[in-house]
Amino acid sequence: MIIGLLEIDLFSEQFHSLKEKRRLLSSLKERLKNKFNIAVLESAYQDLWQQAQLSVVSLGPNRSILENTFKQIEDFIFLNYALQISKINIQYF
Repeated sequence: MIIGLLEIDLFSEQFHSLKEKRRLLSSLKERLKNKFNIAVLESAYQDLWQQAQLSVVSLGPNRSILENTFKQIEDFIFLNYALQISKINIQYF
């Protein structure tokens, strides 16, 4: 069993307050959990209203399945939300 950690740094000029950012991130996290059966949390930049970092953890039988899942997550965010992905970090354990 392989554990994968995906850290995604996000940026958006559409956020005008922390409240707006949290509302959008809450929706995004719930949709990701339901669609991909993963654990996700806001892991950095909680006090910055135009930036966010999401950490996603998933388990899989092999690395290629996790790579595919993480790619689908990136595509889902890009296609469904007005967020720029500024940095991606992936680790496997």
